[in-house]
Amino acid sequence: MGFRKGWVSKLVARYRTEGEAAFEPRSRRPHSSPNKTPSEVVDLIVGLREQLTTQGLDAGPETICWHLETHHQIRLSVATVWRHLKARGLIEAQPKKRPKSSYVRFEADLPNEMWQADFTHWTLEDGTTTEILSFLDDRTRYALSVSVHTRVTGSDVVAAFRTAISRYGPPASTLTDNGMVFTTRLAGGRGGRNAFEPELAALGIFQKNSRPNHPTTVGKIERFQQTLKQWLRAHPLQQLQDQTETFRHHYNHHRPHRALNRQTPANIYNRLPKDHPNTTTNPHYKQNP
Repeated sequence: MGFRKGWVSKLVARYRTEGEAAFEPRSRRPHSSPNKTPSEVVDLIVGLREQLTTQGLDAGPETICWHLETHHQIRLSVATVWRHLKARGLIEAQPKKRPKSSYVRFEADLPNEMWQADFTHWTLEDGTTTEILSFLDDRTRYALSVSVHTRVTGSDVVAAFRTAISRYGPPASTLTDNGMVFTTRLAGGRGGRNAFEPELAALGIFQKNSRPNHPTTVGKIERFQQTLKQWLRAHPLQQLQDQTETFRHHYNHHRPHRALNRQTPANIYNRLPKDHPNTTTNPHYKQNP
């Protein structure tokens, strides 16, 4: 009763001072917010988002957090950055996706334990169609080779593969889809073996191929190609092979990778010991995933 009487007394006193306004709903917002993100930091977040997007680079909240801490010595949570981007209308709600827990993930234990390879189509400004062939280290996401071709052939695959081996040593295994430039195992005996298969056999490299209609098996190289195309769209005026080499250097040495705990592929690839043909420490990767 004492608490209620004191509350009524305060309301009467407020009525005498403010009149009818004393009964209007009042905001519960605090007079000060000591933990509020400073406006100049919010502007920096927005500026980084625009700068990274213009350059064709990843510009999500986690990437922005990395840039804030690495280059500006500002540490914020991913949720805080996301909230400010959402308030500025820079993030749109996405439809529900298949949960990551539903995927069977696999990853090599060592660099050069498994290389993924694939090629993708790219159209130049003048309408010319090209194909870009890439080799990616499965453990570190290190881009080993990115080459431009009018049309990727088996000979192109072998040439790019040999160049990558001369730089980084041979892998213990490879993983590709079932394109004819990689394997003829689904060709029904037509045309015999291609140039890539005997190359691997001669070096003692175990060849793995994804099951038909299972693109997630080679998901790392597929995701890499998305990142490559995003970067190419932001730099349309340069010579394409020069573009891909510039991108490969940036991707390997300057782009933090979320799957690598925000370290660069080059940092992980150069730090860990390398695997070799027929010496894979984990026998699981001697089987088709």
